[in-house]
Amino acid sequence: MSEQLLLSSIRGVLARLEETIIFQLIERAQFLRNPVIYQPGAFGDILAGESLVDFHLKEIEKVHARIRRYTSPDEHPFFLDLPEPILPPLAYSENPLRPNTVNINPRLRIVYEEEVVPTICRPGDDRQYGSSSLCDVISLQAISKRVHYGKFVAESKFQVAPEELSSLCRRGDKTGLQAAITEPEVEQAVLDRVGLKARTYCRELSGEGGDPKIEPARVVEIYRDWIIPLNKDVQVAYLLETRG
Repeated sequence: MSEQLLLSSIRGVLARLEETIIFQLIERAQFLRNPVIYQPGAFGDILAGESLVDFHLKEIEKVHARIRRYTSPDEHPFFLDLPEPILPPLAYSENPLRPNTVNINPRLRIVYEEEVVPTICRPGDDRQYGSSSLCDVISLQAISKRVHYGKFVAESKFQVAPEELSSLCRRGDKTGLQAAITEPEVEQAVLDRVGLKARTYCRELSGEGGDPKIEPARVVEIYRDWIIPLNKDVQVAYLLETRG
């Protein structure tokens, strides 16, 4: 099996992504909810009717697209009308994934803005729009990578149990696939690790005279209720598209 498909290697990548995600959620919690930054047209014609987060995220993705970020199989843009890379293409000859079109970033945006932000941020408007938007952009990109790494997880699991998963895919059995890919002990280990990291970061901030403004349990809740389920949805969608 490809080194990229070893679950030990995949879990190492996901564990490292936790650092970025947890830290950015703590950073976003320093500001109020600032709902105006998610409202299209709230800043007038200067943003051509886009919301501030839309504008900020798209401009960042334009730059990243030009240095070929989205040619990598583990990266997925939120916008599709991006410029071509200015760097020469890479072959990715060792890419273990089958060709697919799975990209749930539109759904992730909704979950993040309507569920995650209200979970970690206090209501209100502190006018820290730029700082809030920057935290959102970094969080969205990190969570997207974490969620879409489900493709590598799914391919790894398929290599271990091809007959069982092929049968479920051919029948289009989403419920069966969800059950087959679910590993409660692994998920609990992830939640325990995330909780430990969140408690450590928050304790360090508090010890330095700061106020993290977020309960570690909230970070665990985000992983339990949204990040892990979205990752599993990517796994199922990938298997159905490539093996159905």
